[in-house]
Amino acid sequence: MTENTSGDAPKTPKPPEPSGVDLARVALRAAKDAARARGDAAQQKKQARRGGLRSGARADGRDPMALGSAINRLITERGWEAPAAVGGVMGRWPQIVGEDVAKHCVPERYDEDERVLIVRCDSTAWATNLRLLAPTLVARLNEDLGHGTVQLIKVQGPGGPARRYGPLRAPGSTGPGDTYG
Repeated sequence: MTENTSGDAPKTPKPPEPSGVDLARVALRAAKDAARARGDAAQQKKQARRGGLRSGARADGRDPMALGSAINRLITERGWEAPAAVGGVMGRWPQIVGEDVAKHCVPERYDEDERVLIVRCDSTAWATNLRLLAPTLVARLNEDLGHGTVQLIKVQGPGGPARRYGPLRAPGSTGPGDTYG
């Protein structure tokens, strides 16, 4: 074992700090689209000066767009990349968490402002199990979606039974809890 004679403490790798990679990606796409639009407008002006717009063998801005590229363009323009990616995760939930967990725990919604994924489990035992797995699951989701996309997973247990209203209920009663305070 060698001694550290330089007096420096051994360096430990720091976890990556959140960066504006996602914001930079959106800004780059917007700049590319703006440049492409300026180029298309200039091309149309040239064609108009040469005797009007003509249809030809080459692609131009008037050609129909494939549905997939139109949707991708809309997602980019509106800044919906993170919610769309999380929506894809909800579709691939069984592959991400495993078949056993997916049978009992289902993602309900994603809060983009707080970056929270809300998952509902069908029993308290599965809710407890998923709460224990949550840090690992957050790390796995952030690997797939980008750093900081999901900061927290809120796990909810099963809901209570439906409230029953019947002929023997007192008007304005909130059930057995209103008797005890």
